[in-house]
Amino acid sequence: MGPFDPVAHGALDHGELAALGLRPEELLDFSSNLNPFGPPEAARAALATLDLAPYPDRACHRLRAALAARHGCPPEAILVGNGANELIHLVVRALLRPNDTTLVVGPSYGEYLHASRLAGAHLVEFRACPGAGFRPDLEALTTVIVSARPRLTWLCAPNNPTGIDLPATTITTLGEACATHGGLLILDRAYAPLRRNGWSAPDPLAGAPPPGQIHLYSLTKSYALAGLRLGYLIAAAELAARIGAHQPAWSVNSAAQAAGLAALGAEDFLASTLPRLWAASDALRAGLRDLGLDVWRDALPFMLVRTGDGAATRAALLRRGCVVRDCASFGLPEWVRIAPRHPDDNARLLAAWKESLCPPR
Repeated sequence: MGPFDPVAHGALDHGELAALGLRPEELLDFSSNLNPFGPPEAARAALATLDLAPYPDRACHRLRAALAARHGCPPEAILVGNGANELIHLVVRALLRPNDTTLVVGPSYGEYLHASRLAGAHLVEFRACPGAGFRPDLEALTTVIVSARPRLTWLCAPNNPTGIDLPATTITTLGEACATHGGLLILDRAYAPLRRNGWSAPDPLAGAPPPGQIHLYSLTKSYALAGLRLGYLIAAAELAARIGAHQPAWSVNSAAQAAGLAALGAEDFLASTLPRLWAASDALRAGLRDLGLDVWRDALPFMLVRTGDGAATRAALLRRGCVVRDCASFGLPEWVRIAPRHPDDNARLLAAWKESLCPPR
């Protein structure tokens, strides 16, 4: 992969659909890891009354105050971004120099390597394999940190696309290993609220991160606000300011800020919708297994399905109006990733799979 090649992502590719003569509104998107029962009505109402004329609050004061109250940290420790994706690139611009080493715990989100490659970094990937349940070996990973001495180590937990979560004690150990050797651990927590009971059980990592760590969060997954792009990071105030100095003014628009504030104020939204998401996930996993498929799911409601040829599976289902995520860009070409939707949509996916991909019995 060249330094300027785009990263493959889920969600609908409108250019691809136009070339195939397909209309986005006629497709069911199972490739985006979003809460299918959102956005909150409060967010919709906030957008309906928004005055679009003024410039946005460039410092996101109200939103940062609300997030600081949620995490128990000062607002100065929070930087809001145009999605967590922007923050990944800002972290790299601010903290990574050419020929510094970046370590990515994979298979995982492609933007970590992409942003580091653009910065001219030396790239190291530690991959957990399917045979080990996609779970990274702590001792082996620590050995890599000691030998490679990465400036930045990227860890997504719970992870995309495998769903693997790690105990807080393991993350603490990895953070200490990074700090001992002059590096920072960048912990991506974008999917943490989607864990089973994650909206109600206390999160030991929800507070301000210890020195030597930066925590990334997204409001677009659990609240279904992906079209607005809204994420944030938490770090030591001086570090957050250093990263924020690389952010263009007005990066986070007024619509995203208003919807984010409203979503955070909708206190019962996650408790009322995420159990339904997990019920849909359980039913979809059972349906796929009934078709004789090898299904992998861990701490998150989305799942991996081993089909032998993920690209061919995606193409066959696309012709039936269903979009799944080909996992070749994760280094998993035999797999596709599927995010559950409403029960009726999931039934349509199962029917399309049976008709197009399952041989008659």
